[in-house]
Amino acid sequence: MSEKQAKVWLWIGSLLVFAVSLIHLSPLYLLAVNSFKTREELYENVLSLPKSLSFQYYQVAMERMNILTAIMNSFIITVVSTLLIILFSSMTAWVLARHEDRMWAKVIYMTFVATMLIPFQTLMMPLIQFFSQIQQTLGFQIIDTRQGLIFMYIGFGSAMSVFLYHGFVKSIPISLEEAGYIDGASPWTVFWRIVFPMLRPITNTVVILNVIWIWNDYLLPSLVLSSEHVKTIPLSTFSFFGQFTIQWNLAMAGLVMTILPVIIFYAVAQRNIIRGIADGAVK
Repeated sequence: MSEKQAKVWLWIGSLLVFAVSLIHLSPLYLLAVNSFKTREELYENVLSLPKSLSFQYYQVAMERMNILTAIMNSFIITVVSTLLIILFSSMTAWVLARHEDRMWAKVIYMTFVATMLIPFQTLMMPLIQFFSQIQQTLGFQIIDTRQGLIFMYIGFGSAMSVFLYHGFVKSIPISLEEAGYIDGASPWTVFWRIVFPMLRPITNTVVILNVIWIWNDYLLPSLVLSSEHVKTIPLSTFSFFGQFTIQWNLAMAGLVMTILPVIIFYAVAQRNIIRGIADGAVK
């Protein structure tokens, strides 16, 4: 292939990438543009730019959503759930990887992998009924509480995280851990001083996957949370979707505020995401 042909194919590839990018970004454009329109403008043409740039619908949406409380609830649930998932999954994967020749380790690991194949929709109603019975019997506040939702997120998020950590831990030379034991370090010290720092690439990936999932999740919080003071942002946006009418302009403004923190988080952590995926592939 000549240099001229290579440049032609490069231009064609760039145009295709640009066109596909526009298609993927078009929902964000519609969301942002229509959040500034009146209902009349929105129904006239959803693709056109707004006649005036006013943030009045954002103000109304913030009041209706109780935005500060919703953001705080989402932030607490997301951060605590992600930290605990990382803590438990990394330690679990390390133990299972270092004892993979044992039958009990194989059974536990395959159980984690098998749970990834079970659709959440088949578990959601028995799950809520089970925890409701526990709450009534033992008095533990699980339903309609942040801590109950965090507990469930740990359970549902651990399978994928253990699977990712397990493959990465096996690439770490066991001789490094043996050197720590020879120097008199305990297993706890070996893990946190030697193993866990080397898990940083895959930890970045696990953080990104869980943060985006938990922050944007609607189904599980809708089953667990019902009180206004514990609702997350995805739940608070549901107030704009009534039985007979939908306030699209307010809903658009609310959805923009919902996804904006995730976009900012992804933009800030983009280098770590790419580095974590690349390092994980090399490992």
